Amino acid sequence: MRYVSLLTLITIVSATGTYAQEGKPEVRYDLGADSKPQEGVPKGTISEHEWTSTKAFPGTTRRYSVYVPKQYNGSKPAALMVFQDGHAYQSSNGDFRVPVVFDNLIHAGDMPVTIGVFIDPGHKGELPKKRGWRPRPSNRSIEYDTLSPTYSDMLINEILPQVEKNYRLSKDPELRAICGISSGGICAFTVAWERPDQFRKVLSHVGSFTNIRGGHDYPAIIRKHPEVKPIRVFLQDGSNDLDNQHGNWPLANQQMAKALAFRKYDYKFVYGDGGHNGSHGGAILPESLRWLWRDHKNGR
Repeated sequence: MRYVSLLTLITIVSATGTYAQEGKPEVRYDLGADSKPQEGVPKGTISEHEWTSTKAFPGTTRRYSVYVPKQYNGSKPAALMVFQDGHAYQSSNGDFRVPVVFDNLIHAGDMPVTIGVFIDPGHKGELPKKRGWRPRPSNRSIEYDTLSPTYSDMLINEILPQVEKNYRLSKDPELRAICGISSGGICAFTVAWERPDQFRKVLSHVGSFTNIRGGHDYPAIIRKHPEVKPIRVFLQDGSNDLDNQHGNWPLANQQMAKALAFRKYDYKFVYGDGGHNGSHGGAILPESLRWLWRDHKNGR
């Protein structure tokens, strides 16, 4: 179910700034039962952390948090899912509410026992007083929009070793997923593209596969790459997404879907009529995760 606001002016926050789209009603989607706390479902715990990078992005400090499901007891490694712009995915009153969705889906057996890592972009200098989209500037676009292995290097070699000091994470790339919204969406794809030996499941919400830092090249790269990489990709976008000097987001995501289809990747593309926000992606998050983890009982 969805509803359309009477607003005709939408202020949109993206990787590159704030945009006002005139003449387009804001489309919002309702959250379902799997995105709300349910009686009798065990609740995981969340711990907060900070990390100062000394290698990949020297001098940047970021916050991250770790969700641990109630079912985790350390007897065997847990699956892993990493979220860029972690504050947006972790929030208990936002569009995604991942810890609640994880609680419900893990309890139902629809996904494996999974530890979630919610990472925010790095800042040079003092961190903001609380997690969120402001203040800027941050190191977000450099980290997320750049087509290189640098961010995956930080994730794999700096952040995850900190998490592994306290928890056992599976080394099986089939049990590792990565997710993000906007520039975080293209970042998630880049991590899996560069390091399929580490991550093989991607979830992108309104991904910025546009020419912010060369992301518009991905469809051609996918089509011409000599091998099909062993990754599974879920793309979500909407017809009212951004259209600006960097490109057209709906067209860019359709081009990505066509390229993945051409090379016969394991992918799914859900196209709605939402804008550059998490409303549609949050509403379909439970089903997106079920699709990504659909054969987890076979170790995938």
